[in-house]
Formats: sequence, structure tokens, C-alpha cells
Amino acid sequence: MRRIVIAGTGSGVGKTTITIALMAALKKKGYTVQGFKCGPDYIDPTYHTAVTGRPSRNLDSWMGGEDVVKAVCEKGSEGADIAIIEGVMGLFDGKQATTNEGTTAEISVITKSPVLLIVDCSGMARSAAAVVRGFQLLDERVKIAGVIANRVGSEGHFRLVKAAVEQACGIPVIGFLQKDEELSIPERHLGLVPSIERGELDDFFMQLGERITKTVDLEALWQLAEAPDLDAEHSFLSVDRTYNVRIAVAKDAAFHFYYPENLELLEAYGAELVFFSPLAGEPLPDDVHGLYIGGGFPEEFAEQLSKQEHVKQSIKQAIDRGLPTLAECGGFMYLTEGIETTDGHLYDMVGIIPGSVRMHTKLAALGYREVKGEEGNFLLPNGIMAKGHEFHYSTFTHAEPANFAYETKGLRGTKKDGYMKKNLIAGYVHFYFPSCPPMVERWLARCEQVKNDG
Repeated sequence: MRRIVIAGTGSGVGKTTITIALMAALKKKGYTVQGFKCGPDYIDPTYHTAVTGRPSRNLDSWMGGEDVVKAVCEKGSEGADIAIIEGVMGLFDGKQATTNEGTTAEISVITKSPVLLIVDCSGMARSAAAVVRGFQLLDERVKIAGVIANRVGSEGHFRLVKAAVEQACGIPVIGFLQKDEELSIPERHLGLVPSIERGELDDFFMQLGERITKTVDLEALWQLAEAPDLDAEHSFLSVDRTYNVRIAVAKDAAFHFYYPENLELLEAYGAELVFFSPLAGEPLPDDVHGLYIGGGFPEEFAEQLSKQEHVKQSIKQAIDRGLPTLAECGGFMYLTEGIETTDGHLYDMVGIIPGSVRMHTKLAALGYREVKGEEGNFLLPNGIMAKGHEFHYSTFTHAEPANFAYETKGLRGTKKDGYMKKNLIAGYVHFYFPSCPPMVERWLARCEQVKNDG
């Protein structure tokens, strides 16, 4: 297998642009390329998927642990010629400042993957060698195999950087990209995703691939990407029993933040997934025993969603009857009484959760979460812990004393959050099911019970 981690010296050095460019260039050469993203990000994998034609996956050592990371990497790479793993932040930036926990570096070690370091070389030449050498010395378990010089001023500038790094660091500088505003990725925010999925950026991706083919030695990249087999000892899809149930999954431009592993784990436990689009006016499918509404950005489609009365009523009535439901972030927002957009308009939503959501122009929450269920939470009873993350620009205001679903622990402390009622568990947390398979079992067992009770 060939795989390589595209890492940066810090955030904003051009990792995503170069990752996508390399994917596009390798695909054009006829290779089957598999994308991965370090950390819990949903946006960058959307780019990978659009470019490679294969669902990109997240590799998260904090949420999943070493065994899950290996298993996800191995499963995702099946049938691919090369895996391109995009890092997060700087190579050594993660959960805390004193360890590699949750870092791109840790993912590279777990997956035994060589690292291609992206260095922003604007304004320096020989100093680039000092930067690279420092990265080499911080943790010698991390195999930095090569360098790409980004944002150089000219080919002559690149030759200076290349000579300095190769002399001082003993690794190849396999190419460069010049400063070019036209080829920088449009600002990555949630609202950009639909344009990617509609194919509106395909020409841009092709341009990136063509540009990098001229200035980066793809044959050298191919050689550097040689990596040993992972031999994952455990599959995250190993289960003891199955449940004969059907789960409705909301999936469209408004709701589509689902980890592939979450859906695969539901299927491994026997669930048949039935996809439907609230945005397109599709009501809850008939004869389903559970409902999953994942994240996304319903605020971008608030007016359209608010007009789908038939859809909203079908979901509200089913949850009122006791349909076992998990709603995460965008799904949680959709189930409230309304979403107030940044321009001050309030749009009616499903109304099963008393209270409303207000959008802000600044990030309201970001980070990993350890989640422990409150009393009565059927998914996380008796102190069972799950892991996930939050990333949202909205805040929720309760219309009555809150019936919190769980307690979350993050860098800024512990707080009660979410909402539960009957068989509904909802909140801002995006859960990573492989962190807590018993949560999935309990959900499907409750679905089976509802099915049998008729």
C-alpha cells in the first residue's frame, strides 16, 4: 500500500490546496486515490470526495483510539492505489501543548505513514531548512520523508530553498507552488459544501491538478509514499448480534454530516438505512423503527425547510409516538421551534424541542467532547461514556426548564447540554460511534422494542 500524510508547519500554510491538487493530479494519471482527514473535520473530506470520487474518512486518534484509526485507514484504503491523508493544524498541534495526542504526527505514527511537510516559504530561503530541521528533531518517530515549498516567489527562490533543506535535512524537496491568489481554496465554511457537491468547483480542482503537475515531482511523491501494511488487529465493525430494524436517515444538502463509520456500524448491527430528504419535501419514510438526523447547516435552507409542513409534522408525530431518535447539531436545530438567521428572520422548524436557535457570525463552540448521559438517557445509561465534537455558530435558548440529555466535558470545563424526551436524544454534539459501540446497540435494541410493540 502507498499512503502519505500531507502535514503543515502550522494552520494556513496551504495543506488543503496542495492535498486537493495532488489528489486531482494523481487521479488524472489514472490512479485510484483515497482521501483521509486527520481530526473531526467534515468540510475538507467533502473536497476529497469530490476530487477522488471515493468517500473520504476521518482519522481521529482521540475519538477513535489507535485500533480504530488503523481499522478505518485499512478499510478506507481497500481498492485504492494510494491514500492521501490531510493533516490538521500544524504537524504537532493537537489536544494539548505537551503531547502528540490528537495530532497529525500521532496519526502518522499509528498508520506508519511517511509525512510530506508543507512549508510556507514566503520571505525565507535558508531559514526554511531550520524550520524543517526543527520538525525532524521534535519527535524522531515521525518520519518526515519530503517537503513541498509553498508560496515561493519564483523558480529561482524554490531552488534556494531546495538546496538549503536538502543539504541541512537530508530529505528531498519534491516541488513547489508559487504565490497565486486565484488558486487558493475559497474560504472553507459550511455554506460552500453544496457548491462542491453540485460540481461547481470541478474546473477549479482540475486547474489545481494541472498546476501542481508542472511544479511537483509526482514520481518522487509516489516513491516516498511507500508504507508497510497496517495489519489492523480489530475491526470497528465486529459485532456480537444484529437487530432487524430500519433506520430513517435524513440526508441532503441541509443534513449530511455523517461519519461513514457511524452509518457502517449501524449496518453492521443489522440496521437497514433508509435515506430521505426533508429539504426536497420527503416526509419520514413509512415502516421505520428509528430516526437519525445528522449535522449540516439547516440555517442555509431555513426558509425552504420551514415551508415543508408535511415533512415537519411527519417527524414531530413520529417522535411524539416514541420513535427512537438521535439528532446531532443541525438535526437538533431542526427539531427546535425555530431558527433565527443572522439577518433577524425567525423560521419555524419541527417544534418538538421547546426553544429556538439563534445564528451568530462568530463561532459559538468548537472542540472535542466526552459525553456522559443524564439519568433517563437510554443511549448512554449508567455512566457509559462516548466521544464526539462540537462545531457550531448558533446558540440554543430553552423555552422551559431544560431536560438535559447529557453532560459534556471539554477544554473549557463540564456542562449539561442537549435535550431528551421519551426516545429522543438531541444536542449539539456530533457523536463518533466507534468510540462507544454500546450506544449503537442500545439504540437499535430500543428500535427493535418499538417495532415489536407495534
